[in-house]
Amino acid sequence: MSHDHHHTFSIGAVAERTGVSTSALRFYESQELISAERSDSGHRRYPPDVIRRVSFIRLAQQVGLSLDEVRSALESLPGGRTPNQRDWERLASSWTPRLDEQIGILVRLRDRLTGCIGCGCLSLKACQILNPDDEVADRGPGPRYVLDPD
Repeated sequence: MSHDHHHTFSIGAVAERTGVSTSALRFYESQELISAERSDSGHRRYPPDVIRRVSFIRLAQQVGLSLDEVRSALESLPGGRTPNQRDWERLASSWTPRLDEQIGILVRLRDRLTGCIGCGCLSLKACQILNPDDEVADRGPGPRYVLDPD
């Protein structure tokens, strides 16, 4: 990351601008996802582009990417720069299948929240009707009616 020495932000200012706690920012720094310079008094000073970088990290995590996947995405950028518009479009479009899958799971969860989710417990009256004798177990472990697209 290139650093602009003319205008930098304190850790508190970055936390306020990004909605990320100062402890998370320190963690991101320890994971080499972001970097800061130190002032003469030893305080962290972040360049302006760290706000976009932290926002990118937050969005990637909201999509469900692990920090290793975030690191890999950021490392794919030349010179470790912060994602620009073209980078953002490329990286974000690669998340489309994952987002579509998560949206499907959320919709199915919402629609089945008060009924049988296909987990095999057979403890609700609806389960005996929708999943008699736990037939859905053949589809795999877990809440199959939520996890499976159909």
